[in-house]
Amino acid sequence: MNVRLAYGGKGLDITLPDGPRYEVLHVHAAPPLPDPAQALDLALDAPIAGPPLLQLASGKKTAAISVCDITRPAPNSVTLPPLLARLHQAGLRPEDITIFIATGLHRAATPQEITAILGLDIAAKYSVVNHDARCKEAHVFLGDTKQGTPVYIERRFVEADLHISLGFIEQHLMLGFSGGRKLIAPGLAGQQTIKVIHSPRFMREPKATEGFTSDNPLHAELLEIAAMVRHDFILDVTLTRHREISGIFAGEPVAAHAAGVASIKDASLELLPQAVDAVITSGAGHPLDLTFYQVIKGVTAAQHIVRHGGKILVLGECPEGVGSPEFSAMLASFEGCQQYLDTIRDIPVTVDQWQLEKLALVGLKHPILFYTPGVSPSRMGALGPCSFADPDTAIAALLNGLPPNPIVAVIPDGPYVYARVRPS
Repeated sequence: MNVRLAYGGKGLDITLPDGPRYEVLHVHAAPPLPDPAQALDLALDAPIAGPPLLQLASGKKTAAISVCDITRPAPNSVTLPPLLARLHQAGLRPEDITIFIATGLHRAATPQEITAILGLDIAAKYSVVNHDARCKEAHVFLGDTKQGTPVYIERRFVEADLHISLGFIEQHLMLGFSGGRKLIAPGLAGQQTIKVIHSPRFMREPKATEGFTSDNPLHAELLEIAAMVRHDFILDVTLTRHREISGIFAGEPVAAHAAGVASIKDASLELLPQAVDAVITSGAGHPLDLTFYQVIKGVTAAQHIVRHGGKILVLGECPEGVGSPEFSAMLASFEGCQQYLDTIRDIPVTVDQWQLEKLALVGLKHPILFYTPGVSPSRMGALGPCSFADPDTAIAALLNGLPPNPIVAVIPDGPYVYARVRPS
């Protein structure tokens, strides 16, 4: 059986040996909108909740727009022009508008990436700021949340009269679903805030995982932070497997984002009759599999459909290597899942420790295998022996030792697939 996985920019063809029963799970989504431009106009002028953008912008002297960084395929070059047109209609000039790349603690976008994120004309015409979470002076302290999280947010964003975010909604390994409030924190938050919202207190909450917003304490925390910033308006989209716009959710941030989440749950959920014995998944291809840090999302998304003790194999190109210097150092010294979780439980949070924490939590229940050629096994600590030099060897290792007549799920698009086991 031959399957093409989302991998890098071109994909990866794998051959699956006979024997197991393979279940190939593709992205389920609403169909692409027949006229996205018309739908965008309608969404901006008749939003799900709250006033139209033109009305909201009237009388404002400055506006700030938060957009996803290069690791998210948000179609900003499509969604930004009609949004900017309404800001101009309200009297704002290009020099009154600042666009912020919501990097969180990811690296800054390169000039070429800014052009890819925004489109050439917008990148050249408007002020574009790469958020830098490590620069304390660039942030303003807004107080503490009810749970005690110190809230530091990009000062220039806060000081604008109008606060807008553009994103897209997909399942997310901690927040349940991306989009909305995530473009404020961690997107534009200082590292003091990011470390707390990614601490073991939140990361080990059972419902701080893919597919949950109800009763997800991290989701609630970020909604509170966004309200402190006065998050005024969102323009979020959902995408098809081929990254066409399938839904547009605009307006007051809480209600509009909730509508987008409900749409994904309705259109995208795949229910399996039983847990599978193993999963072959991907890092979702470019841009999500640029680093090993991002590829972990393929593992955490797969955990929901595999039986306890079942194996997970993830394939990702990782052309930029492991990730941040902090994450690279932690991975290189990784000695095992339980030891890592015990070590970080009660010490100050280190940048990016949470991604390895999420991987370790999965690793307590499932053997995890890797084909990530951009990362040498020597840089993977105790995970190195679980890394393979070619896809065929990795697949053979996954299948070895499975029970007779195993069921193996194959997920070509990795974390973009929203799948669960049907409740008994």
